[in-house]
Amino acid sequence: MQYKTLGDTGLLVSTLCFGTMTFHGGTGMFRAVGTVDQAGADQLIKASFDAGINFFDTADVYSEGESEKILGQSLKNLNLGRHEVVIATKVFGRTGPGRNDVGASRGHIMDAVEASLRRLQTDHIDLYQIHGNDSVTPVEETLRALDALVQQGKVRYIGVSNWQAWKIAKALGISEFKNLARFDTLQAYYSIAGRDLERDLVPLLEAEKTGLLVWSPLAGGLLSGKFSRENQKPADSRRSEFDFPLVDKERTWRILDVIAPIAKAHDCSAARIALAYVLAKPFVTSVIIGAKRLDQLEDNIAAVDLQLTPDEMKQLDEVSALPPEYPGWMLPFQGASRLAPVPRALPRVEDKN
Repeated sequence: MQYKTLGDTGLLVSTLCFGTMTFHGGTGMFRAVGTVDQAGADQLIKASFDAGINFFDTADVYSEGESEKILGQSLKNLNLGRHEVVIATKVFGRTGPGRNDVGASRGHIMDAVEASLRRLQTDHIDLYQIHGNDSVTPVEETLRALDALVQQGKVRYIGVSNWQAWKIAKALGISEFKNLARFDTLQAYYSIAGRDLERDLVPLLEAEKTGLLVWSPLAGGLLSGKFSRENQKPADSRRSEFDFPLVDKERTWRILDVIAPIAKAHDCSAARIALAYVLAKPFVTSVIIGAKRLDQLEDNIAAVDLQLTPDEMKQLDEVSALPPEYPGWMLPFQGASRLAPVPRALPRVEDKN
């Protein structure tokens, strides 16, 4: 296993993070994702920890809180020391019928963190993340609430998920100006089939030294090897029931056409190639993997040791390249002259005033 710092902090996390959305199942969409019980969770977490994974991600809305409960109980059942693991959870989604049982307000955050601590059976959360964009609550209110939790010791680091680049930049500016805890991470969708965040979010993260935690690196199972042009709804895949995240299917089939011979050359699954591709990106801190079975988990973990050649990365980069979009295509066109050698006989722009 390899490790990286969590954004611009001193906390080391494994480059693979075990995601617990598959635990319990609950009702609605989470039943389609997975129904791993306590015994199955214990087995998966033990295998993850034994492989060097020290980073575990959940959320208060996963299976109506049952995912947090199972994760907390697994850590107890396996006698894992609290200092040996990094626990990340999230707040924002609806946790009850009340008007304020949702969002990123100070009120909801303060209520939700206490509930998460109880379910996880711990006195602190290592990484507490705002799970989505709240169009009502002022950003400063959210940041002040999170800063209070950091000062109280209930939360050690804070992050955000599924936010736009401009809003993250605004939040980082407020944190610096007001001397508040800053977002150390962004948890976002990224895969070889969905590289959209490379347009604006990746440059921001690199400039601000903010970590990137990747969710759905297999595009909701579309890159698992089960799907193809000929079989677009396999019976044993959750994506057949829950078609998410949004993906350009035709583009994905072209990507899978390139992945297939590379997987054959490495004698491995298409999923492992897709994971290795994301892990190879220098701006990625940790990739969240979810599994319902031990064999799935073992295959995903093996991606850490898979080294794609420069030619293989080039092939994958080219087939999955984002279409040109303004102002992206204009920046290199105009910016190239800043680093180019100055011609000897360069005409001077005359000032006629």
